[in-house]
This record gives sequence, C-alpha cells and structure tokens, in this order.
Amino acid sequence: MGTSKTLKKELSSKQEEDLLSILKSRFEKNKHRHNHIVWDKVAAGLLATKGKLWCLNEMETTGGEPDVIDFDKKTGEYIFCDCAAESPAGRRSVCYDGTALASRKENKPKNSAMEMAAAMGIDILTEEQYRALQLLGAFDLKTSSWIATPDNIRKLGGALFCDRRYDTVFVYHNGAESYYASRGFRGILRL
Repeated sequence: MGTSKTLKKELSSKQEEDLLSILKSRFEKNKHRHNHIVWDKVAAGLLATKGKLWCLNEMETTGGEPDVIDFDKKTGEYIFCDCAAESPAGRRSVCYDGTALASRKENKPKNSAMEMAAAMGIDILTEEQYRALQLLGAFDLKTSSWIATPDNIRKLGGALFCDRRYDTVFVYHNGAESYYASRGFRGILRL
C-alpha cells in the first residue's frame, strides 16, 4: 500500500493572529448578526479548535468574510457563515459537484462547489440556512449561490441555487454542470 501526503491544515502563529484580528473586527462591526454572543467565548472556542481556524482562513481567503451568526445551545457550537455581500469571489464559476464536473466534455470549470467546500472543511448552505442568513442582511443582490440540493433533484441532473432580488429570496434550478461567473457558493462552519 502506498503512502500519500496529507495537506497540512494548520496556520502559522502570525496567520492565526491576523485571522483572529479580522474576525474580531468583523464581529464587532456586525453585532446585529449575533447580539447575544460574546467575542471572548468565541475566541476561546476558536483557539481550542485549531483545525477550524484553518477552515475559517480558507473561507476568508476566498472572499467569504465569515462571521458568527448563531450559537447552538443544544450542541454548544458557534455557527460561522460567509457574510460577504455577494457570493464569495474566490468560489465563483464552479459547477455544483464532482459528478457534474466529470460530465462536462468541453469548457470545464476548474472546480465544483461541493468538492471545494469539502476541501475547505465547510458545508454548503441548505435552503433553510440561506433564508436564515438573509434575515441578517441583504446578500447576493447581484450574484447567486449554489445551495445543498435534495437527492431526488440531483439524481435527475439538477441542482438548486438562490439569490435575492426585489427584496425577496428566490430558489431556482439549473443543470448541475452549469457554471457562471456570477454564481458561487456560501459555506457554514460549526465549532
């Protein structure tokens, strides 16, 4: 059996310090997203789960602007979500999943939303999560974001995406192999 190299999913002390500074600043500027949550507790949780810091850094470097949006009292987890005004720029022009990517014969995108999310250690938003995020602000006014698609739709070749137009959240369908410069995906991370 051969050995394979694993990607080192750790940040340097400087990267951790820089990321925590960015996250704290964003947290303080957007208290309406988490007015019942205290930053010091979030920071302690982040430092206790270094692997999650790497995931948040991936969200940040791809343009997601992650922020705390909730605390799950049942599990004791903080919930971070991409809160960039538009679908993260570093995650656009991707089809839905690896199966869709493999099915394209010409003009393939470089990646898929589901594979990218998995590599980043995050989950793609569900419709319910996307709608909940929209209660915290107006997102995707010019772009759109793939969302987790039910198996029955995906088995037939489709995938779902959302955006916000006319002060309303819309859910649409498209072939899973399609991709557009204005469509990416938003991620969620629990820690």
